[in-house]
Amino acid sequence: MAIEVGTKLEGKVTGITHFGAFVDLSGGVTGLVHISEIADNYVKDVNDHLKINDVVTVKVINIDKDGKIGLSIKQAVDKPVESKPSRAPRPERTGNKEGERFGGGGGFNRDRGGRSFKPQANKTSFEDKMLRFLKDSEERISSLKKNTEGKRGGRGAKRM
Repeated sequence: MAIEVGTKLEGKVTGITHFGAFVDLSGGVTGLVHISEIADNYVKDVNDHLKINDVVTVKVINIDKDGKIGLSIKQAVDKPVESKPSRAPRPERTGNKEGERFGGGGGFNRDRGGRSFKPQANKTSFEDKMLRFLKDSEERISSLKKNTEGKRGGRGAKRM
């Protein structure tokens, strides 16, 4: 059987590396399943998902000029087609009255959602955050200077 891009085949895992797994397809033909093509979720270690001599279904995703075969396990799994949930229709917008924007009011005190902007009382202001940042950074710099000056011999050390 000729191996073509898009075909699904059964194969046996013959080797595992840190970047993927080698799968023996048939007749001594071997392909590579890259670590990114093993599962739909993040794969940190191939050994968590595959073992040597596992029989897996793979899909041929590419064949290079030099004969290297790229395989995918996650593309070989048939997934049900998910339909997007339908949204409620948007309400009709009224005409643009003089001095009024769409959504009913001035645009300066509104965010993108058309809701009024009300700062929350429990959040700190930008100025408070900046003051805290400056205080922390000055403390860090002074402690770094103290530590490095002691190692260089201080300020008053004479050079020869």
